[in-house]
Formats: sequence, C-alpha cells, structure tokens
Amino acid sequence: MKQRTRSVLITCVFAAALAGVLALAGCSSSSNQNDNSTNTNDAVSSEPAVQLQVFAANSLEKALPEVQALYTQQHPNVTFADTQFQASGTLTSKLKSGASADLLITASSSSMDTAVSDGTVDQTTRTDMFNNDLVICTSSTDDVTITSLADLATDKVTSIAIGDPNTVPAGSYAVQALQSAGLCTSTTDSSGKISVTWDASIADKINAGADSVGTVASYVQSGTCQVGFVYTSDIFRYDGIQVAYTTAADSHKTIKYPGAVCTTATNAAQAADFMDFCLTDPDAAAIFQKYGFELA
Repeated sequence: MKQRTRSVLITCVFAAALAGVLALAGCSSSSNQNDNSTNTNDAVSSEPAVQLQVFAANSLEKALPEVQALYTQQHPNVTFADTQFQASGTLTSKLKSGASADLLITASSSSMDTAVSDGTVDQTTRTDMFNNDLVICTSSTDDVTITSLADLATDKVTSIAIGDPNTVPAGSYAVQALQSAGLCTSTTDSSGKISVTWDASIADKINAGADSVGTVASYVQSGTCQVGFVYTSDIFRYDGIQVAYTTAADSHKTIKYPGAVCTTATNAAQAADFMDFCLTDPDAAAIFQKYGFELA
C-alpha cells in the first residue's frame, strides 16, 4: 500500500513539473510573439511621416487626387497637402515669389522652361509626364457643327473664349492654332510676353482674358461664350460641355506636361518617387487615361 501511495505521489510530482515546463514554454513563445509584433510595428512606424506639396496645372484637378490617394494606399506614411491647381504661369510666378512646393507639374514645356530659368525646379529631375489634345468645346445643348478652324470666322459662331496666352498654356496653344488658320498673328518679346493681333473676321468674337481653362469651360457652359479652346481632359472635368472639334496636332506645339522636383522641396526623394509612380504604376496610368491624358 505504501509503495502504491509513493508511486502515485511520484506521478503527481512529475505531472506538476511537466505542466510547469509547458507553461514556461508557452510564456516564452508568447513573449517571442509579442517581441516580434513589437519589432514589426516598430518597422512600420519607423517610416517617417511625409506630406508632399504639389503644384499642378488646372487640367489635372480631377485625375491627380485619385492617383495621390492610390499612392498613399501603397505608402501609408506619405500624404498630400492641399494640392494647388492653377494656371501654369500662376504656379511658376508663385514659386518665383517664394512659395514652397515639392513637385511642379505644368501644362506646357515653356512654363517649365520658365521655372528652370527662375531656378525654382531641379532641371535634372525634369520629365515629360503626359500629352493632351486641344479641342474646341461647345455647350452640351448646342448643336453647332464645326469642321475646321475656318468655321470660327463664319456666322456659325458668335463668340470664342480662350485662356490668357501669357499665363494659360491652353490659351497659348489656341493662339498657335488660330495663327495656323490665318485668324491671327502673334509676336513674343524678349521677356516672353505674347501679343496677338486678331483677324477682323474674329476680332469682335474673341474673349482672351480667361485666367484658366476651367474659366473657359465655365464661359461655354453658362453661355457667356458659344465656343472655347480647352483640353480633351477638360471635357471629363466639367459637366455641360462637349467636343465640337479637335485641332490638328500640327497646328500647335505638342501639348506636354512636364514635371520636376522643386528646389524648395523638403521631401525631394519622395516627390521624385511619386512622379515615377505616376508614370509606371498601371493603376495610376488607368486613372490618367480615364480623364483623357496620355502618358508621354
């Protein structure tokens, strides 16, 4: 009987010891898991928070925010400040006056040339990002038919809106197109200022003071002007307008959207990475194409 009691006792002691070992192993495993979790969290949180400031041409107002959101999904530590969408000339002037940004995207090569000349962007980062087309738009309720630029000089068209060619690239392209059709002449002085003399057939129809292509679109939409020169991408941005005519590619300079990292950038590496993302990510490309842009 004593032997049996002793055997039971030994079994109990052994079981208790085994339970203790297993408990310690469990704690060790849990501790390791917690350590690994902490290390993983530390790895994620070790990425410094970055907020990019982008200056971009007006016509990117719909497409770019969607691409920025996509970029943030893939790079959670990077967010975007309130992107400045304005006429390219206005943006370059703001940078020259001391405004700070990480990335500039303009709607013309000449606007980016100005930024390079002003020393506000890093020339070595300059990249042509997108192409666009110049179109004549009408109100969605207007059934006027335009088959050539010459139609603008006829009774078909009562008023024509274009952006200020000295600040709005679309306005500059419009002048080039109209000049190719013999409807105006233009000169550019040593400072780059464009002066235009309109042909008598359209002189009384022209409103050339719009401060952006968006303003041109609003003039047409509201009926202030019957037709206006905008980009293909603007048709996707604004309700109430439609394409009446697409200008020939050889009637104006190629419409390019160059981008460059600003010399005032506080996040130059991330700005360059975002610019590359715009050009290489398939989902980003699909967004730009949805809004009428072609990758350069």
